[in-house]
Amino acid sequence: MKSARWMGVSVASLWALSACVTINVYFPAAEAKEAAKEFVEKVIGPDAVPATPVETTPEKKPEGGSGGMASLLQRIDPLSLIGIGSAYAQGQPDISIKSPAIQAIQARMASRFDASLRKGFDLGALGFGKDGMVVLREPGSLELKDRAGMQTAVADDNRDRKALYKEVAVANGHPEWEAQIRDVFAKQWVDSARGGWWYQDKSGGWKQK
Repeated sequence: MKSARWMGVSVASLWALSACVTINVYFPAAEAKEAAKEFVEKVIGPDAVPATPVETTPEKKPEGGSGGMASLLQRIDPLSLIGIGSAYAQGQPDISIKSPAIQAIQARMASRFDASLRKGFDLGALGFGKDGMVVLREPGSLELKDRAGMQTAVADDNRDRKALYKEVAVANGHPEWEAQIRDVFAKQWVDSARGGWWYQDKSGGWKQK
């Protein structure tokens, strides 16, 4: 009788708790980094410097006594009784970059990188901006005949980059993540850059990798 009464009180408490719980959808930073790494390395190509692998922490098994209420709580998620568990699970999505719009942007950027931008980075004329854009930092490093074409390529690429960061957020159901997606990609362009390429640090100063 005491166990049954305790069970009834516990379930009632969980129902009361659900009335004041705010379910937050947190930005999945690790998943976003992996998605950005996959996208960026396909654009830059196989010569890119590999990014540092993301370490994973083994899942810990719940501890508790055997039998009675402890055994029951190990077999079920009490919060799932009031819908909280499933809501949290649904709020932690993987970041997908497989939408047709994202794949089309990736194809354009990869083609443009091979055709002209790679040469600009190798010569030091281009650099990765801290905002995830490409910057024409030293146009004098280019031959005069190549400067207009490089300016056009940079403008086209930055247009695609802006569309990319927005599309990744929208495609994953969270348009409000656009700024965070941009920040993750901005770091990944630098992480995947080849030695000798230029990039901006957080203060806007130029550094060479």
